[in-house]
Amino acid sequence: MKTPATILRACALPAVLALAPAVFAQEVTLKVHHFLPASSYAQTMVIQPWCDRIAADSRQRIKCQIYPSMQMGGTPPQLIEQVRDGVADVIWTLPGYTPGRFPSLEAFELPFVMQNPEATSRALWDYTQQFSQNEIRDFKPIAFHVHGDGVFHMTSKPVRTMADLRGLKLRAPTRMTNRFLAMLGATPVSMPVPQVGDALSKGVIDGAVVPYEVVPSVKIGELVKYHSETDPAEAAFYTSTFVLAMNRAKYDALAPELKKVIDDNSGPTTSAAAGRAFMQADIEGRKTTLKNTHNVIPAAELANWKKVGDRLSADWVKEMDGKGYKGQQMLDGTRGLIAKYAGAR
Repeated sequence: MKTPATILRACALPAVLALAPAVFAQEVTLKVHHFLPASSYAQTMVIQPWCDRIAADSRQRIKCQIYPSMQMGGTPPQLIEQVRDGVADVIWTLPGYTPGRFPSLEAFELPFVMQNPEATSRALWDYTQQFSQNEIRDFKPIAFHVHGDGVFHMTSKPVRTMADLRGLKLRAPTRMTNRFLAMLGATPVSMPVPQVGDALSKGVIDGAVVPYEVVPSVKIGELVKYHSETDPAEAAFYTSTFVLAMNRAKYDALAPELKKVIDDNSGPTTSAAAGRAFMQADIEGRKTTLKNTHNVIPAAELANWKKVGDRLSADWVKEMDGKGYKGQQMLDGTRGLIAKYAGAR
């Protein structure tokens, strides 16, 4: 004979089992690591909004713990290894900080290629799906994007012509930009963005090429007097590629519905949104430099620079061919995709 307690337990069991999926639903906190301060536009306008979206879309089952300024240790060039090895779950960084590891992405860092950050970022995502799969297989890509037009930020004199660059020590972020500056007559100095402020203050470099977006986060506007922009109607004299990436094992361990949240917040639309955010960040960053002197390098002068850039692009194609890539096909693909999405705006 069943006792009342037994009957109650029997009745309660189905209710408990019905609640079990909710009780035991997977919840995840992602460790997100990057090299700029928490106040940087990269965090406030790209990384944090992405974290907010995946939290909302997952009903708070996916959350982020953001570690800015390399708070988890290491150096900016090590971020790719950290996401590959699971030290960090998600990272944001420049592939160009690890020269030779992502050769295909250099096509977007060649001179006078980038026309619009939003359109170019969408093009970059499509490009990686065609030409970069072997290079990015170690992690789950969330977004690839570029920044806005590069600007010369100078301590003692503005840049108006190619001749003004001769002998100057200039910080640049990537292998292609370093080579281009050298071909223009400058002495390139490679370093991650967090080191730029200290290098400027100590006179190690005469200036730096970065977009306005990064100026406030490393206080460049307080350390230089001149900002030399290129004609905005022209393609940018340089840009850098960025990646927001997730550890593949962490992604694979997610429940299917949480994988869908990540997938829905990855890809060309997410990439384009990052490029669009960097356009707005340039506007905000430039406002912090209004006390300084600004000038625009005109299209007529840039025509001379483009001839040098064409030589660098031709050299890059030959170098890629020597490594077993299809260099011209990659460069043509880059230009075609950028034109496609620039025209769609």
